Amino acid sequence: MRGTPFSFARWLGILIKEFTQLRRDRLTFGMIVGIPILQLLLFGFAINADPRQLPTAVVMADPGPFARAYVAAMANSDYFKIVGTVDERDADRLLDEGRVQFVVTFPPGFNRDLVRGLAPTLLVEADATDPMAAGGAIAVLNRLGASVFAPDLPGLQRPAQPPVDLRVHRRYNPEGLTSYNIVPGLLGVILTMTLVLMTGLAMTRERERGTFENLLSTPATPLEVMTGKIVPYILIGLIQVTLILLAARWIFNVPMHGSLLLLYAVVLLFICANLTLGITFSSIARNQLQAMQMTFFFFLPSILLSGFMFPFLGMPGWAQAVGNVLPLTHFLVLVRGILLKGNGVATLWPHVWPILLFMSVVLALGLKTFRRTLD
Repeated sequence: MRGTPFSFARWLGILIKEFTQLRRDRLTFGMIVGIPILQLLLFGFAINADPRQLPTAVVMADPGPFARAYVAAMANSDYFKIVGTVDERDADRLLDEGRVQFVVTFPPGFNRDLVRGLAPTLLVEADATDPMAAGGAIAVLNRLGASVFAPDLPGLQRPAQPPVDLRVHRRYNPEGLTSYNIVPGLLGVILTMTLVLMTGLAMTRERERGTFENLLSTPATPLEVMTGKIVPYILIGLIQVTLILLAARWIFNVPMHGSLLLLYAVVLLFICANLTLGITFSSIARNQLQAMQMTFFFFLPSILLSGFMFPFLGMPGWAQAVGNVLPLTHFLVLVRGILLKGNGVATLWPHVWPILLFMSVVLALGLKTFRRTLD
């Protein structure tokens, strides 16, 4: 017997059923509420296209009153955060490690030449691996000299000749090409997106296909199962890396100053960290949809707080603290340091151990969750 075209009672029953299933699926409900809140917090408070408070070191060969006044004006501009006075060797090390964005050098005789109207040279070295971070602050420096020295040296304020000869040295990326920053960063973003998602679906696929019971009946230990599922994806990740590096060198002309062997060692560590996270997600999630939701929830802060899209050093302190937990943040510093700066093992270690720690913690959590599943 054919029913009515539309039954309010049937429609209400289906509606109640869907709300009941949504209430039982707490992970999905949490994602529905959590993702908009996360986006609001990140874009509203953490993301800044005009970064401020960029760490800056000072090399003070002539610590006179005008040099100190210029440093104070830099700090008051809100674009620079003066981290201290260092020598030239320490300044190079801080730039190589990515711990400062700028190094400002006051040469010998700076105050004397300024008083004499000789326009002393002021050297500003900028870490230009991220051109977006350096642009706004350098524009402030170009306007700073006249406003700082005008009260004490009014006779030097000639429109045709500024009081200071500001020379900006964009290190590691003299032409300010964004491809030098974006293409190496894509290496980490693509690996995070693909590997976490692929392994995140591994265990849940076993459950949905009904083959998980066969896996439980084998004498394999949790560690054997997890590593056995991870290893094939390591090869996939290395193939992806090779293709991206070939494109970076021959299409985008990205320089490769460091060791390729060291680069692949860092990449292998990052791949293992992502695969460990993905397999942990798959052991926690009940189905593939939940695994995809967890992957997206992890990927969103990774791409926004790692320094890939927005300057990391320009973010507020709490955002940097969250970003330092994410392996992508450290991987971007590592890969850009190897390719653009030619960094070695000693310089890279401060960003290697956080990835190792992240991988160890996630692996322990995954093994614990997987053992619970076996029981």
